[in-house]
Parts: sequence; C-alpha cells; structure tokens
Amino acid sequence: MQLRDYQTAASLACVDAWKACQSTLVVLPTGCGKTVLAADIVRRRFPARTMFLAHREELIFQGKRTIERMTGFSVGVEMAEQRLDEQNSGLFGHSHVVVSSIQTQNAGGDGAGRMTKFDPMQFGLLVIDEAHHATADSYRRVIDYYRQNPDLKVLGITATPDRADEEALGQIYESVAFDYEVTDAIAQGWLVPVHQRMVTVGTLDFSGMRTTAGDLNGAELAALMEDERNLQEIAAPTIDIAGDRKTLVFAASVKHAERLAEIFNRHRGGSAAWVCGKTPTDARRQTLADYHEGKVQFLVNVGCLTEGFDEPAVGLVVMGRPTKSRSLYAQMAGRGTRPLPGVVDGLDSITERRAAIAASAKPHVEILDFCGNSGRHKLISTADILGGKVSEEAAEAVREKLKEAGGPVDMEEAMALAEMEVKEKKRREAASRVKLVAKAQYHAQTVDPFDVFNVPPRRERAWDAGKSLTEKQLAVLDKAKIPYAGLSYTLQKQLLDEQFRRYDNGLATYGQAKVLQKYNFPGDVSRDEAKRLIDAIVANDWKRPAGLEVQNAPPF
Repeated sequence: MQLRDYQTAASLACVDAWKACQSTLVVLPTGCGKTVLAADIVRRRFPARTMFLAHREELIFQGKRTIERMTGFSVGVEMAEQRLDEQNSGLFGHSHVVVSSIQTQNAGGDGAGRMTKFDPMQFGLLVIDEAHHATADSYRRVIDYYRQNPDLKVLGITATPDRADEEALGQIYESVAFDYEVTDAIAQGWLVPVHQRMVTVGTLDFSGMRTTAGDLNGAELAALMEDERNLQEIAAPTIDIAGDRKTLVFAASVKHAERLAEIFNRHRGGSAAWVCGKTPTDARRQTLADYHEGKVQFLVNVGCLTEGFDEPAVGLVVMGRPTKSRSLYAQMAGRGTRPLPGVVDGLDSITERRAAIAASAKPHVEILDFCGNSGRHKLISTADILGGKVSEEAAEAVREKLKEAGGPVDMEEAMALAEMEVKEKKRREAASRVKLVAKAQYHAQTVDPFDVFNVPPRRERAWDAGKSLTEKQLAVLDKAKIPYAGLSYTLQKQLLDEQFRRYDNGLATYGQAKVLQKYNFPGDVSRDEAKRLIDAIVANDWKRPAGLEVQNAPPF
C-alpha cells in the first residue's frame, strides 16, 4: 500500500519529534488513513515491538488487518476471550505487534489489569488510536505501565481533538508532530467537499436546556427529540432530501433512533434500521452488512458509529443529535467525507483528484442539520469544523447564511467567499482610516504580515501555548523582514511555513508582496512577475502606471 504524501510527511515528522521527546501526537481527519500511518510507523520502529491500543472492536480488527497487510509482521489480539500466551511463547514466538482494547488492558487480574501479563520492557512503541480519549484515567494507567520502559516511544493518533481537551492532551503528548486540517484534505482532493443544509423546525427549542459536561443535557435533549411533532418534522424532510442516497442518521437516544427508523419504514417499507451500543454483536454486524450491501438505505444509530465506522458510500449525514461539542460533531460529519473506493488513489495531482471526485457518483457529502431556538447555546455546524483556516468573523457569517439559505450550501465556496468579504470590509475600513489620517497631516501604518501574505491567522491550539520558535527559525523570519514580535508560537510558525511555501514555489517574497499590496496587486505571483510590476512602479516615480496589469495568473 503506497503512502499518500501527507502520510509520509506525518511519519517522518514523528521520527523527528522522537529525537527530542518520548511522546507525540498526530492529527489527521477522518478518512485520511490514521491506521495506515500507524502501520508505517510500526515498520519504521522495527525491531521494536508494538502495543496498539483502541477502545472499540472495529478499531482493533481494522488495526490488525492493516498492520499485517502493510508490514507482514505477526499481529496478535488481546481482547475479551482472545488471549495471547506471553509466558510460554518464547522470544521468537511473540507476536511482533499486539492490538488490544483499553478495556481489556485494565480488566481482570488482581486489580492491576491484564496489562500486567505483558512485560513493558519488551515494547518499544505504544500506539494509541483515537488519542483524544487518552486523558481518561483508564488510558493514563496503561500509558504509565508501559512507560516503565525508559526507551518507549508513544504515538497518539486522532481526527478530533476537542478544543476543551487540547490542554489536557498537551500534558500527555509532549509534542504535536503533524496537524493536518480537514480543509486541507478537502482542498487537496483526498476528501469530498462538504455541502451543508439547515432545516428549521419551529418546535425545536433548546433555549431552556441545561448544559452538562460541556454539551446539551442528555436527558433533556432526548425528551425534546423524542417528541412526536419533532420526530415527524425531522423524518419527513430527511426522506425528501435523501432521494436515493445512502443516509446515516445520528439520534439522541435509543427511543429516538427506534422511532425515527419506524417512521422512515412507514414512508418507505424496509428502508431503515437502527443500532445502539447495546445491540448484540451479531445483530449489529448483520445490520451493518445490510447497510453496506444497500439492503437498507437509512441507518440510525445512537453514538456507536461515531468512530471506527467506514462506509464511503454515505452521501447524506443527518444530525438528529444536536451538539455543542466540536469534537463530536466532527466525528459524526466525518463518517461521510470519504470518497468512493478507487476514486482518488493513484492520482498524483490535486487537480486530478478533485476532478475525479467531481465526476464520481459521490461528488460531495451533504450534512443535514435541524435548527430551532438555540437561545444562549451555540450549536455546532460544519462552519465550526471547516473554519480552522478562516477568521471567526467569516465563520460566523457563514453560520448565519446557512440558516437563511433554504438549500444545500457548498461550504468550501461559502467559507472562501465569506473570508473575501471580511477582508474587503477590513480593507475599506483601513482605507477610510488612512484618509482621516491624511487629513490630520500625519500617517502611521502598522503592517499586518497576514494581510500581506493574504492568509487568515490560525487559531492557536492549547497544546502550543507557551512554545516558541528556535533561534534558527526566527532568523529566517528576520532575514525575510517579516514582523513577528508579539505573535504567538502558532502565528509565528504559520508565517514561517508560508515563507517556505513561497520560496519552494517561486512566489513573491514578503518584501515584494508588501509593495504589491500597497499598489493593489495580488501578492501570490511569481518572483519574476513581482519584479516586473515593481520595476514598472519605480520607473513611474512610485505611482501605479495606467494599464499595468498582472500578465500571468498566480501559479497556486
């Protein structure tokens, strides 16, 4: 299995991070091959033995299959009734990789857990899938046990670190080796574009609902969503909007899931099924198989398909479980962002991948939300999970437009347009201020490097708080005359990355882009084109010559 470019970059970043620390974190969006990345790192750490931890059966066996296929190593399973004989296997009889559930590692024995049957000194790598769970005590106990080996390297992999959890994750993982945004994966043609549709339900009123553990109170939310009027107001639009698309529905409770499936089946006989965490294993497997084979169009679930569930044919994701949790929403939405099998793999260019997705039977995924009176609550939408690289003003503008749209909205286009509108508004405001300053016979100007580079500042992750660039990295910014004083580590790093991107792609330098911005030219042109434009301006006594235009479109 050939690694994708970002997987290779992430794998090498982990190797580099471990030169300075023992534990590191990788953030990859759902559908971008976290288990494939883990398998490659297992291979790179050979001959070190690996313990691979997850918390769901699906993730355990997915890890086993992927690691065996990619490495050829023997992979044993330690989970529930499946047990490895560590005492009598001998040095060469050990499975080189052990995949195990966190529940099993903590269970049984004298209270210390089944982890104690394994010798921590025999393991050189500990991989934690869905690493955002690692703040729980059960994970900390297992991590501390294997860390008795001073040479152990720890890798956490997650798609959805919640903003509220970032600081805690920073206490477990000493560094973040690689952070790949879902917007990058979509823009680069690895995931399908996201379209969002909001349907207003007048009887949905969250305004008086309590908040418990950072999200809407579970019992109160379930009671509201189980109301017969709300069930009908959610089911009917879902049927109409779905068409013949494979649809995944997230429900707020078991009763909610059961009733929604019942109503779907009244509309279209035999079209719906539901599962929950307590559904017997064999029955759940059969239901998922029926869904995969197209025997069931609507699959309703209660919290059991947010992780480890892979069905690329999902074309519509229905958020019947409103939430204030960005992490939970991202997990649910991520179930639909995978392209169909074979569509993008083997294609080297972004243009080819995006064209292949657009021409496929699944050109995008649609996320369907139901909104009402949210009151003081800020309910999450796709604007929150796709807004990592646009300003908060732009994301907020998109949230409001979604409520008024009345149909599906291409979120990639909406975000880009909103960011352009925010920048134009700021430009007009800045121009107005300049005129006022000119009337007062003085001029003061503070250069914003993000305006010069035409990139929105990134939100700082909690685990990056207090960090700083190295002296060599700061020297690069100094040499390029990019102002960075007073900026956070995240923003300094963003400017550094942009400087390297421009250098690698032959784009205008920061100094050239600053001059071009002053004369209302785009800064994302080649260095040669920037020089031509600036030479013409200089020759015209530092005034923009009439008719001077960019001759070639920006290459990126």
